[in-house]
Amino acid sequence: MAGLRLNLSVLWWLPRGLIFGLMAFFIFGPLFNMALWTVTEKWYFPHALPLEYGFSAWARVFAPRGGALQSLGNSLTVAVLTVIVSLAFAIPAGYALARLKLPLRSLILLAFLIPQAFPNLTVYVNVARLFYEIHLNGTIAGVVLVHVSHGLVYAVWIATAAFSAIDVELEQAARSLGAGAMRTFRDITLPLAAPGLMASAIFVFLESLDEFTGSYFVGAPDVNMLPLLLYTAGSGGNYQVASITALLLLVPSLIFMLIVERFLKADVLSRVGR
Repeated sequence: MAGLRLNLSVLWWLPRGLIFGLMAFFIFGPLFNMALWTVTEKWYFPHALPLEYGFSAWARVFAPRGGALQSLGNSLTVAVLTVIVSLAFAIPAGYALARLKLPLRSLILLAFLIPQAFPNLTVYVNVARLFYEIHLNGTIAGVVLVHVSHGLVYAVWIATAAFSAIDVELEQAARSLGAGAMRTFRDITLPLAAPGLMASAIFVFLESLDEFTGSYFVGAPDVNMLPLLLYTAGSGGNYQVASITALLLLVPSLIFMLIVERFLKADVLSRVGR
């Protein structure tokens, strides 16, 4: 009997181990390949591993003519401005959607999904033409406006959920003790909603940092961004530069997602879309 139970246990864990192994391969395999390319000097078919290792590609990327530092600076500037503008709209909008009994509340929330509902390519071609006429094409301001149109989806929906998760009785208690509406919002509501708003800001930041299509049609070639540098290097077969640029985009994404996991609680997530 003991041998039979052992065999059944092996038969039970074998397919599960195989499935998890395949998942790990498809998830971490490309990341491992990317990491290898960042330190590769010579690698060609049919060799499974690089023939020479080194860091000369890093020197080329961060050289004054490499464009990585300028692209990184532009990407961070646009991402920070996108977060500021998005939250400036999302905080009052999220509070109103969470507290006021609006008759078209669901339609208003769905309206923020419209930028995601259409193919980006056709939208940004027309946006670029419009921005060219009003002299916003090829400017930081134009790129920020495009990124905000996508960032508002995360900002408004998560802000609405964060404010909805706050007990109204806490605000009513503050008002009954003599606090005005603005003071109640500043001292009670906003601090309690801060973790959700922080998570919203991180989502907007990461969305802006990775945005390619809008940055290409509205910003290029005057506003260089990291996704544009990644695309140029990859399409030109320069896999070392492309992998290093991808790593620069990956590291903040991993760090911020860990922060989001800490701040975005289950009670907030349960109210998204309500």
